[in-house]
Amino acid sequence: MKVIIDTNKIISSLIREGISRKILFNKSFEFFTPEHSISEIQEHKLEIIEKTHLNDDEFEILLSLIFERIGIISEDEYKPFFEKSKKLISDPDDVPFIAASLAIKAEGIWSDDYHFLEQNELKILKTKEMVGLMGNFEEL
Repeated sequence: MKVIIDTNKIISSLIREGISRKILFNKSFEFFTPEHSISEIQEHKLEIIEKTHLNDDEFEILLSLIFERIGIISEDEYKPFFEKSKKLISDPDDVPFIAASLAIKAEGIWSDDYHFLEQNELKILKTKEMVGLMGNFEEL
């Protein structure tokens, strides 16, 4: 199942070894994110390092492992869908995720951000729904 992953879910996976990380490493999903997400993560790098008590090298290793599970969609790929996406959602930070989803014809966007619910053209998958799609909660 092709799913766009919101930056907040990636950051959550970096900060703790919890449900978000377990979902991210579940083979039922093929995750993608717009390249815009990388700059958002870098903006929060020091905050993430502080919360996780990782050093810079450890952070980079964990980030690399996580991005082995996430395909990056270049701005060139999703740029043609930018104007349509701006009309679907009010938060400009969320526009690249809508555009990326349209570009690759994703089956959903994994996010708990309420801004995504403003539109009804794309399926928004909350964490609880992602768990349900994984199958048995006991396996987590």
